[in-house]
Amino acid sequence: MITQSRMTEEEFMRLPHDGRKWELVDGEAREVPTSITDDMIVMNLGAMFKPYAQGRGYLTASQAGFRMMNGNVRCPDAAFTRKERFPGGKPPNTFADFAADLCIEIISPSEEPAEMRQKLIEYFSSGAQQVWHLFPEARRVLIYTSPLESQSYEADDEMNAGDLLPGFHCRVSELFELE
Repeated sequence: MITQSRMTEEEFMRLPHDGRKWELVDGEAREVPTSITDDMIVMNLGAMFKPYAQGRGYLTASQAGFRMMNGNVRCPDAAFTRKERFPGGKPPNTFADFAADLCIEIISPSEEPAEMRQKLIEYFSSGAQQVWHLFPEARRVLIYTSPLESQSYEADDEMNAGDLLPGFHCRVSELFELE
């Protein structure tokens, strides 16, 4: 019987930067579906969040890795992490040792519900305060405050980030306006 060795974080960090998004899951590099539209939504989120995040914490996009309690390295499509969570208030030049306070996943039709559920559990067990699932085709957002509690927001609904980004609010449809 041949067993395959687990990929180390160092090997994972050396994967080519070829435009694909990867996560380290159970010792294996896993490609995560993404698209130009996803990136446009992430950029839109960053522009919307920046005035509320400035001085409070850091915004990151899909290349930022967060080490989960179980050792997996997850890369939410967008995230916000309060400054005080980092030693000395400065982010490391490697993976964070916890989940971001706000983890945002843009859900594509090809993503498996079981995998998204697993990420949700990992994010919360590793310190996330909120997890957002964005569904671009339906123009809908699910905001989770725990693995078992969520609220659904439709295109015309107004939403906010609570205490994480005080003052931020928008209509769900604004998240998906890309022109």
